[in-house]
Amino acid sequence: MSAKRLLFIALACLALPAWAGLDIQHWTTPQGARVYFVENRGLPILDIAVEFPAGSARDTPAKSGLASLTRHVMGLGAGPYSERAIAERLADVGAQLSGRLDQDRAGFQLRTLSRPAAREQAVAVLAAVLQQPRFPEAVLEREKARAIAGLKEARAKPEFLGEEAFQAAVYAEHPYALQKSGREAAIARLTRADLADFHRRHYRAQGMSLAIMGDLSRAEAERLAERLTSGLPRGEAPAPLPPVAPAATGSTRVIPHHATQSHIFMGQPGLARDDADYFPLHVGNYVLGGGGFDSRLTEEIRQKRGLAYSVYSYFLPLAELGPMQIGLQTRREATDEALAVVRETLRRFLEEGPTEAELAQAKNNLVGSFPLRLDSNRKILEHLALIGFYRLPLDWLDTYTQKVEAVTREDILRAFRARVRPEAMHTVVVGGQPSARAD
Repeated sequence: MSAKRLLFIALACLALPAWAGLDIQHWTTPQGARVYFVENRGLPILDIAVEFPAGSARDTPAKSGLASLTRHVMGLGAGPYSERAIAERLADVGAQLSGRLDQDRAGFQLRTLSRPAAREQAVAVLAAVLQQPRFPEAVLEREKARAIAGLKEARAKPEFLGEEAFQAAVYAEHPYALQKSGREAAIARLTRADLADFHRRHYRAQGMSLAIMGDLSRAEAERLAERLTSGLPRGEAPAPLPPVAPAATGSTRVIPHHATQSHIFMGQPGLARDDADYFPLHVGNYVLGGGGFDSRLTEEIRQKRGLAYSVYSYFLPLAELGPMQIGLQTRREATDEALAVVRETLRRFLEEGPTEAELAQAKNNLVGSFPLRLDSNRKILEHLALIGFYRLPLDWLDTYTQKVEAVTREDILRAFRARVRPEAMHTVVVGGQPSARAD
């Protein structure tokens, strides 16, 4: 039976029993990389996530798109392997290599069968990608052209324009405003030397976090971690990002567009990953707009008035203050009404907080659904990588339900009033209506 077929069967069967806690083992390699390991012998699968503080916030206006392009092209030729050889070597053993990039982090995820021959072949490819990227000129030019074409296509979409303008309004000159792939002209100017320099400065063992999950012993995991880190420069981790300075007053921008609906984005800087008020904001947001049909925004916008099919709110915690965001789409002629209802709903929530019934419903749903977030190796790996990159406590998952249960109405009111200021909310409307004021 082929390796790919074995992997397919294993993935189809992959499920963990009810949540019973994770034995997370943690150590630091001699090169300075942080390792987080969970052994699971249930299936012959190994999952690896490698992350660096090399996200899009490490771009500069002059080199917007550099972080994204560097991470992407790293996997298209490395060490002794050409782009084709990488694909063939992984396919031969049924392994899957994927990438990640957001504002804070960049990296790779590898899934492979755990039997030694398959594991060795897949890990050898990952090690080369991390340590010896080629950045071939022909591949780079091809991928630059693709990125530019993708940007041009995306700029016709109202959701892209709105999100880009929203990030610019919320973060102004902060690097988080550069989260998109970058402007076409900046990408066109990027060179192989730019990518090699970015890799040298940001893909270092000191800043690396490594999550390992699956059919492996501790000793084998230690050898694997050493294999992936030994060829990286030790160096120093990149300096922390600058703090976000929220604006004292908000702004409103209307972007004309021919879309039949208005796309509305509202928000402000709201929450850092290590914030002590994470759980009050998490639970409170379920009531406000994160709980689907259980949320107040859905009740007021969709159920009572039929102004939108869907409306949401969320806090996105990042290394520095990530956004608190509210979003919806509505008929162009209903734009003003929808905005007014959102603002009034938010004002009332800040004034009254959740009811006891709303709070109980939020806790029941968040606690009851928690095991579903950890019912596969891949989901556990995501949380393990999160804990590792942001240096969260090792018992973060073990204490999640207790901390949700401990949240009170007073905690939510205090946390929301400290983080959410209606007078400082930024609003972007793509489409709008003829009477709407444009900047």
